[in-house]
Amino acid sequence: MADPYSILGVSKSADEKAIKSAYRKLAKELHPDKNTDNPKAAERFSEVTRAYDLLSDAKKRGQYDRGEIDENGQARAPFGYGGNDFGGSSTGPTGATFDFGGSGIDLGDIFDGIFGGGGAGPRPGSSARPGGGGRAQQAQPARGANVAYEHLVSFTDAATLTPQRITLRDGKTVEFKLPKGVVAGQQIRIPGRGQPGPGGNGDAMVTLKIGRHPHLVRDEDNIRIDLPISLKVAISGGKVKVPTVDGAVMLTVPPKTNSGTTMRIKGRGFTTKHGERGDQLVSLMIHLPSDPAELAKLAECVSGETVGVNMGV
Repeated sequence: MADPYSILGVSKSADEKAIKSAYRKLAKELHPDKNTDNPKAAERFSEVTRAYDLLSDAKKRGQYDRGEIDENGQARAPFGYGGNDFGGSSTGPTGATFDFGGSGIDLGDIFDGIFGGGGAGPRPGSSARPGGGGRAQQAQPARGANVAYEHLVSFTDAATLTPQRITLRDGKTVEFKLPKGVVAGQQIRIPGRGQPGPGGNGDAMVTLKIGRHPHLVRDEDNIRIDLPISLKVAISGGKVKVPTVDGAVMLTVPPKTNSGTTMRIKGRGFTTKHGERGDQLVSLMIHLPSDPAELAKLAECVSGETVGVNMGV
């Protein structure tokens, strides 16, 4: 993945509000629900989501800005650690030895000069390198490869953070938790469930997809629904049943409610990054009966009530 700032189109000095605004704009434009025939948009959406996931976390953003982790959230190896281009492997600067395939360069002594190690003679447990003066150390055995998976999370499970189960390639089923503020395209790491290797198993990397709901739509941390109500309820008021991810609830509609009025049910949205729940926003839409006889009867009732209102009775 490229630099997360450039992916979101913001500067490195951008504040949390600017980063969130940029993500919202791109997420709405690239969301898979709006680009069902464009796989590149889905890939771009996943990339944007991963960038926002990193930059919206103050701790991760600080680590990235300081060069401690890369754009994928993985720890960066400082100079002198990990693999190198000289045919050997290296470890830490203190008490460490370096093998550069016969170059005769002893970076251990260089680090000794920096960190006060003295650099005189081999350390205990190290072996002298014939003719080179360096100290040789066997490379650490490699871990097994990571294994990629995709997992479809139901809309309701994503909103309520219901634990998920996935069957791995070895036939074993494992359970994992969804992160707070979960979004489509986000990756979950299951340690030690990848390919085996001499240095241990790799990890299972699970990319999440979030399914659609027949009535509910996600709007950031909130959930929206267009709910049909009868003209009688709109005029006189009443209670209506509203589906939510936590089960149906009864909503009280006040008298003289106009079509398009939005009412809020608190705490019935998605779980945010901070752990609280968003809300459900219910847009009331007046629904007229299709039967002509019922419609005529309703029109007569409405006409009579209108007259009564005008007369002040």
